[in-house]
Formats: sequence, C-alpha cells, structure tokens
Amino acid sequence: MEQVARRITIADVAERAGVSKTAVSFAFNNPDRLNAATASRILEIAGELGYRPDPVARMLTQRRTGAIGVLTPQDLSVIFSNPFFGAFSAGIAGVAEEGGYGLHFISPLHGSLSRAIHRATVDGVVAIGLTDDHAEIGEIRRAGLPMVLVDSNTTDGLASVDVDDEGGARLAARHVLELGHRDVAILAIDGPWPGGDDEAGVVGRRLRGYRETLAEAGVAVPVDEVATGPASIAGGRAAFVRLWDAGRRPTAVLAMSDAMAIGAIRAIHDRGLTVPGDISVVGFDDIDLAEATDPPLTTVHQPVRGKGEAAVRLLLAIMDGRDPSPGHRRLETRLVVRSSTGPAPRADGR
Repeated sequence: MEQVARRITIADVAERAGVSKTAVSFAFNNPDRLNAATASRILEIAGELGYRPDPVARMLTQRRTGAIGVLTPQDLSVIFSNPFFGAFSAGIAGVAEEGGYGLHFISPLHGSLSRAIHRATVDGVVAIGLTDDHAEIGEIRRAGLPMVLVDSNTTDGLASVDVDDEGGARLAARHVLELGHRDVAILAIDGPWPGGDDEAGVVGRRLRGYRETLAEAGVAVPVDEVATGPASIAGGRAAFVRLWDAGRRPTAVLAMSDAMAIGAIRAIHDRGLTVPGDISVVGFDDIDLAEATDPPLTTVHQPVRGKGEAAVRLLLAIMDGRDPSPGHRRLETRLVVRSSTGPAPRADGR
C-alpha cells in the first residue's frame, strides 16, 4: 500500500534551521523582526523542505484575509456584460495587487445580497452602485469593516468616490442643443429615481443634468417619457425600441451609458435610419468600444479605471490607518465629440 507523504510543518523548518517556530513565522509574516540573513536562511530551508504556510492559519494569526471585496447589487453575469465594469475592475485590481491584496466579488447569492455578504471573508469593501440607505451597507458598517462607496451619495462618516455625473450630463445635453436639436429622448439606466429628482446615485444626478439643461432651453422631457433599461447593449436597444414603438421620433438621444448608446445606434440602423443624419446619439463613460462603433460615439468621458484606482487607494489608506477620517473624492468629466452627433435634420428633410 502506497504511503502518503507527511505534511511538512513549521516545527520541521524550525528544527532544521535551529530557530524557534516564532522565528519561522516572523520570516514569512514579519521579516523586519529578524535580521536579513536569518530570515533569508529560514525561507531557503523552508523552500528546500517544501514548506508552505497554511493560508487559513496565517489569516487567523494576522487577522487579515488578504482580500478586498467588490460589492455589487447585480448578478456578476449582468455586471460583466457591461464593458464599463471590466475597466473599473481593472483599476481596482491594479492598485489592490500593488498593495498585496486579491479581489473577492460579492454579488447576490440566491437572490440575497445580505446572504452573500455574510459568507464573504474580506479585509475591506468597495461597494459600487449602493447608497447608504441600503440595508447591506448598514450591516457592513455595524461589522466595523472598512468600506468605500462608489457611484453613491456623499454621507458623513462614509468614504466615497464618484464623478461629476450631473456636470457631464449637462455637457451632453448642451451639445445636442447647440446642434439645433429640440426633440431629445433620454435612455436611463434602471434604478430608483423617484420623480427624477433623487440625488442619491448616478441615475438621479445624470437625469437631473439632462432634464434641467434641456428645460433651460425650453425642451421638456417628462419623467414618464424617459426610456429605461439595463446598462448594456441589449438594454439600450430594447429601451430605444420601446420609445420608438410608443411613437416618439427624436432627432437626438442622450444615453446614460455607452453600452446603451451602442444598443440605440443598432436599433436606429435596424429601422433604416442613419446616425447622425437622422438621429444623433450621445453616450456616457467613454469605454474603449466607443471609438470603434459605427459611427464613433460622441460621449461623456469619465475616468472609469481611475475611479476604481481611487476607490482602492482610499480604502487601503483607511485600512492602514493612514487616513482614518473618511473623505469624498469627485473626479471630473468632459465631453468627447466624435461622429455620432451632427446638426438636427431640417423639417423639410434636407
């Protein structure tokens, strides 16, 4: 019968190196507490013996998991279908890896975000798309876990990162108005925005920026005429189709995400119309795909990757005690004009 090899333990390394088990632990976890030669010799012997620290025991000893949680209220299959989230996650991952942390994505488990949170073992959380009144945010705060909110609202006692959503939306609306458009449709991301005036969150801020700027020019877009859908290409396409089937014939479309804008362009082409000849389209995000659409997409640029980077830097500062007082970071937006927008078509079609 084949004999199973015995697992090498910390005691084996200590005996071979002629040091205590504490010294071996220091070599792996706190090498600064040993002189460099001793730490190096212990690690070399550990490698020769094939010893690896037990990750669970190491976590319990250090009271750290080595992971940062990325909390989202949507299923990961939905989130990762949006190119925005890929760029945002890349920003989070880059800074987390530099700080020695991995990522743990936390999304609803069997329909329950709270259940997923209870099963997650992380040292801190970046929560995207959740406002401070969500029950799950309260649970994390009560647990005393460091946290940064992204694309939420600003609240005393909570760290947060967002962009100038309202200002960016105003730039987009002003652009189509300057091109002469007066029949403008809005495609909004699904989300809570009672009366269209909810300041808590991306959707409310962008919607307010669009509607107030248009209203200043005498162009009214009632809330019940705003088409909504997921922040995806399919969501934008379906939202435009509903708007069109309801009899709306806009000359310009303001979409709250590039993915929705691309979906709208495809729906417009399906109807034998041209962009921007018949309908101009403006997105929001400036994802890499925006330049590759047909035609290239006019959009509001936000530093998507930079937002992820800023969130993790702030979280690490809180976790390490370098910035114990939570703050707020607001990043700038700007309009990028490409070929999907043009002058409003004349009433005579010329």
